[in-house]
Amino acid sequence: MRANPYQGPPPHQTGQPVGGQVVYGGSPDAAGLPWARPAVPAPTPAGPVPPTGPVAGVPALAAAGAVPAVDPQVARELKRQVAAELHQQLSRLNEASGTEADRATRRQRGRALIEEAVARWSDAYAQTHGIPPTRDQDRALSEAVYDLLFRAGRLQPYLDDPEIENILINGCDDVWISRVHQPLRQVPPVADTDEELIELLQDLARQHGGGERSLSTASPMLALRLEGGMRLQAMTEVTPRPYVAIRRHRVASATLHDLVRLGTVDTTLAAFLAAAIRARKNVMITGTQGVGKTSLLRAMAAEIPPDERIGTLETEFELWLHTLGHLRQVVPMEAREGNGERVDGRPAGELTIGELIPAALRMTLSRIIVGEVRSGEVVPMLRVMTNGEGGSMCTLHARGPHMVVDRIAELCLEYGSHMTDSLAYRLTANAIDFVVHVTMVDETAVGGRRHRFVSHVLEVAGLGESGRPAMNTVFGPRPELGEVRAVPVTPPHCLDDLRRAGFDAGLLASPYGTWGAPLNLRIGGMR
Repeated sequence: MRANPYQGPPPHQTGQPVGGQVVYGGSPDAAGLPWARPAVPAPTPAGPVPPTGPVAGVPALAAAGAVPAVDPQVARELKRQVAAELHQQLSRLNEASGTEADRATRRQRGRALIEEAVARWSDAYAQTHGIPPTRDQDRALSEAVYDLLFRAGRLQPYLDDPEIENILINGCDDVWISRVHQPLRQVPPVADTDEELIELLQDLARQHGGGERSLSTASPMLALRLEGGMRLQAMTEVTPRPYVAIRRHRVASATLHDLVRLGTVDTTLAAFLAAAIRARKNVMITGTQGVGKTSLLRAMAAEIPPDERIGTLETEFELWLHTLGHLRQVVPMEAREGNGERVDGRPAGELTIGELIPAALRMTLSRIIVGEVRSGEVVPMLRVMTNGEGGSMCTLHARGPHMVVDRIAELCLEYGSHMTDSLAYRLTANAIDFVVHVTMVDETAVGGRRHRFVSHVLEVAGLGESGRPAMNTVFGPRPELGEVRAVPVTPPHCLDDLRRAGFDAGLLASPYGTWGAPLNLRIGGMR
């Protein structure tokens, strides 16, 4: 075995502070979130009459400084009262002004009505029990009602926790979360019944405000973005219970420098990817779900000159390049779901990414970025890469880097009956310059953590002898050194283009990149 050429591990692998912050850290369990039902619940009356149960609605603080728990039935009843009053107020306001109240006005008036409703309930409770609720208890109840009316209800505390990466709901009472570097764990219910959960999802769809998104018998699937950029996918009717998956992009505005700090790439690969963007190379980022493809795409987009005019096409906005501030000319486009009815065999009102691409080409764009290629839209995307100025990017689900070509061919065949494997291969060879594959090694089950990193950068070097695209491994793992992350392997054919864009070719001379040590894995690699 060769001697280990690395020096000690970098700080991001040890959990030590980096730049004044600990990059990876734990956090308390979510079981203590303020939604535990009181031990002796009491029925809630239809009106603002106080409950008769001794602890309903206002249980004592669980610990000093903790947020009081709230009885969901009380919060739900107050939400219904406030919603009815708010509807009446907004109707009168709309009639008087002739225009519909904006979101800020609705929330402002709703907040005032919530405070009044909670005050009435608190006074009635004090008269019944002789002890008024505390200010903290009133505030917790107000926030619970506000969340039900304007946000995500009992889901909201999980959405507000930045350490939570995934929320998985298999019916109202079977809820799981995963935190950074921790395995899945079950947490309290987010609704009392599946019907209440569906009502919550329908409320979220109405709040979304984009297109005709809904969840019903006619539209049993719902995909939307939540406040903060999280993505929700829900299914009902075609499943025995409502199922929901919510994913968070924890690195919301990452740059390549940030990804170096997080251990996704080293400085050599970061410089290479930045030069590829400046040199207007077409890049496809691949990997499985949740490995960080979108974060890497966002970081690479930060290398685009700020005055270039680009377009982004997504099923739900996740890149947010039009809001981050670096790029001053962004045309964001979001696909639109149908309204449940079908016309000529397809959902009425639906607009797919593939249908948006022709319109995007007429917007005088220098680059097009597709958040995720999922189906036949891969063909117009490859044509954009072939015919445009270069520098376009997209992501694609693929389990391994050498599966990408066949995966693209699969999706191309969905485009139409005239498409063939050979045509798909030719499109791929002409369109794509680099495939960047992102990998995750999850060792949380053995007491480790999740490692997300780029494992391969493949150059597409035209058609090979077999009629398939020829692939050149520019960066890849070195298992003989125990290194699973991407380090320099072979210089690309387009190295001169990258040098003209400012890349130092001498960086490729080190077979170990600029990593301080092999990735510290509990199983595999070198320790």
